[in-house]
Amino acid sequence: MTSTDPTGEPAHDADFQDNVRDLADVPSVEVISRAAVMLMSAAAEKLGLADEDPDSAATRDLDEARRLITALAGLVTASVEYLGAHAGPIRDGLQTLQRAFREASAIPDAPGQGPGEKYTGPVY
Repeated sequence: MTSTDPTGEPAHDADFQDNVRDLADVPSVEVISRAAVMLMSAAAEKLGLADEDPDSAATRDLDEARRLITALAGLVTASVEYLGAHAGPIRDGLQTLQRAFREASAIPDAPGQGPGEKYTGPVY
């Protein structure tokens, strides 16, 4: 149950307040990097990569994975100049997901037609 302050508004937990950062204080590279990591993680889940046997993973959904990988490719392409040292690892992760998607597909897309490849170029 949430406690309230004298005005009847929910009281904020002091620990929660200590952990919250004002969005204005967060550097853009951190926001972009966190968004990229979230997209990568979600795409990996949709590819079934978190399971022992990705081919039988209950979470596998290649259509959803395609969307997430394409969104990640757009984000990376649009922001690569701002990512500095983070650009290389994020690009590597993107290419790994693109290759995993190709391997998971029963009928792989033609080079340049896979998820995000309109932004990154063909991934083999």
